[in-house]
Amino acid sequence: MITPEDIKMWIEAGLSGSQVDVTGDGRHFDAVIVSAQFEGKSAVQRHQMVYSVLGEKMRADIHALSMRTVTPGESVPH
Repeated sequence: MITPEDIKMWIEAGLSGSQVDVTGDGRHFDAVIVSAQFEGKSAVQRHQMVYSVLGEKMRADIHALSMRTVTPGESVPH
């Protein structure tokens, strides 16, 4: 079973320098991702970056992932 820690590790490995917090129950996950790499990108582009990092895991292992993606200078939405 996929854990929130697995997803955190995969995202941090794919988006170097990012800070990631993931919660979830093994099927549904919620992630807050702070990365300077999101600078100048739209919300859709940011999510595509994360989906790209997770790759096949999004289709095979992760049932649902809700994301809040921000740069270090933006405030984290609640």
